[in-house]
Amino acid sequence: MTATTNPFSLHGKVAVVTGGYGVIGGSLASGLAAANARVAILGRHRDAAEAKADEIRRNGGEACALVADVLDEARLDSVRDELLGAWGRVDILVNAAGGNVARSRSDDRPVFDVPADAFDEVLRLNLHGTVLPSLRFGEAMARQRSGSIINISSMAATRALSGVFGYSVAKAGIDSVTRWLAVEMARKYGDGVRVNAIAPGFFVATQNRGVLLNPDGSYTERAMRIIGHTPMGRFGNPEELNGAVQWLCSDAASFVTGVVLPIDGGFSADSGV
Repeated sequence: MTATTNPFSLHGKVAVVTGGYGVIGGSLASGLAAANARVAILGRHRDAAEAKADEIRRNGGEACALVADVLDEARLDSVRDELLGAWGRVDILVNAAGGNVARSRSDDRPVFDVPADAFDEVLRLNLHGTVLPSLRFGEAMARQRSGSIINISSMAATRALSGVFGYSVAKAGIDSVTRWLAVEMARKYGDGVRVNAIAPGFFVATQNRGVLLNPDGSYTERAMRIIGHTPMGRFGNPEELNGAVQWLCSDAASFVTGVVLPIDGGFSADSGV
């Protein structure tokens, strides 16, 4: 089957992955490159973005680095125009930048003691850090009348997970943004512009390693509770997100927009009984 007849193919598509050198973002970027998309790694740190782009190129893919803060609208406009000048279009945006902010957690203190500015910080990082790239790169997609935006939701968007109040509010907002933009784009710019999200279950990453794993690598009490509510009985591997994202970005999902797809080993389906 050729690239032109395979609806799952990403051949020739241009993808931008914010936070594309993190654990999850980096895996998604590599997966898109392996599916023959040209991938732009967007992040604040030039060395990390260049290193990830180099890794993709060493593995036979095509990649570049875009240096920008996802909260800096002017800089996002600049790198978007830089990318359009180099590669001519943008077909895919994966909003993988985000994460919790340690000082916003309330695991070992009353939620009343969480500083208001810490709540604001985690909200801006996750919600604003998804909205602003979506609008800046989505504008280019609207002009093309084609493109796919993928947001990263969370189990925390629909379940009350202790200790992560601000993060939960931000991720619930991302679910709403996904549905709102999906409707806006389709109605005003045609059925070629789609907006969806994935909702990962629990994956061990840099930001949560200390919460889920003890220094000796064994599971913490919180990790054991999570595993107990995950029918598959384990944490996910970042690579297990790639197939769903590639499908949502491809023509095989051409009638799919406004959905939030759980990838969670059954966590969201389990009643606990």
